[in-house]
Amino acid sequence: MKSNNFLRNLGPGIIVAALVFGPSKITITSKLGAGYGFDLLWIIIIAVFFMAVFTAMAARIGLSINKSLLSTISEKWGRTISIIVGVGIFLVCTSFQAGNSVGAGIALGELTRTNKEIWIILINLIGVALLFFKSFYKVLERLMIFLISLMLFAFLITIIMIKPYLSGVIGGFIPSVPNGSTGLIIAFIASCFSIVGAFYTTYLVQERKRISKFPHEYKDNSLTGILLLGILSAIVMIVAGSVLFPQGIKLTTATDMSMALKPAFGNYAAVLFLIGLFAASFSSIVGNASIGGTLFGDALGAGSDFSSPKTRLFISIVMITGAAIAILFGHLPLELIVLAQSITIFIVPIIGIAMYLIANDKKLMGNNRNNMFFRISGFLGLIVVIGLAVINFKNLFLN
Repeated sequence: MKSNNFLRNLGPGIIVAALVFGPSKITITSKLGAGYGFDLLWIIIIAVFFMAVFTAMAARIGLSINKSLLSTISEKWGRTISIIVGVGIFLVCTSFQAGNSVGAGIALGELTRTNKEIWIILINLIGVALLFFKSFYKVLERLMIFLISLMLFAFLITIIMIKPYLSGVIGGFIPSVPNGSTGLIIAFIASCFSIVGAFYTTYLVQERKRISKFPHEYKDNSLTGILLLGILSAIVMIVAGSVLFPQGIKLTTATDMSMALKPAFGNYAAVLFLIGLFAASFSSIVGNASIGGTLFGDALGAGSDFSSPKTRLFISIVMITGAAIAILFGHLPLELIVLAQSITIFIVPIIGIAMYLIANDKKLMGNNRNNMFFRISGFLGLIVVIGLAVINFKNLFLN
């Protein structure tokens, strides 16, 4: 019975892990391993720690309040703030949806030697079709578990085959900053420590409670997914550090990254890597669109029920817009990257601060209010988020 309950409650964390571990995460993590071996494994612990702290806070918020998080923000600080957050997240998700569509299109296009535009259209049509299943959340949950398992399998088999140098792996968890690695370190922490992903956890937990046949037995297992995110990141970095780093291979294409799997899969390495890239891209297409559409609809007063036609319409808009951008431009336009990063600079700190204050609110949270550990670690997490925002602001507008 306990095992069944665990599996039943595991969904929210798996979904967040799947949408965070997208094509950009695979690329960044592979570059870290290929460029610096095992030296930067320690940053995974830092990024996953803060992601776990804010995900746990978000999950407890979802368990404690009956209204959505944006509705709670509206009541505490005014509807303008909740609209700014909702619209900002919608624009960010729509902007980066194109990159996810391109990643999935390239993976299947190279795999079948066909035009990637055809796959971009088909993949997004499948994504939209998923919205019309009777229970969208359950379909989303099972899909994410399958895709995460697919990625984990390919890299896990490789790491068993190559038998990495254990003392080198252990040494990688001792903090050091190799020359020229600062940019990739910042990029990894920013992508892994996803405040928006943590924010969305409240909605996933509330939806899981709503559809559960045993709501009185619900327990928060969302951290399992975040730990899985850390394990996946570590495996990819160790594989790249073991295979690509000794050869001095600089990653520029998907084919370059697939060479990390060659010791285990030989000539099939490219095929398996492209399948993994598709899994990461498609999981991000569905998850990213769900975030943008759900929160945009909630900010506009349409609610956040996953089964609501209005919510599904907003999610569809994110998917269709991202696919259209991908087909028209063939890649994610630089202007949209700048727009998304600019919005993120101002939105993410607001989201983090709002979550932190609500999680500390005794009236709203009751016994689930932050204890001293979460107050201190959450505050440190906010410093990291604000620091990343300052760095991004300087890079975008001052350099």
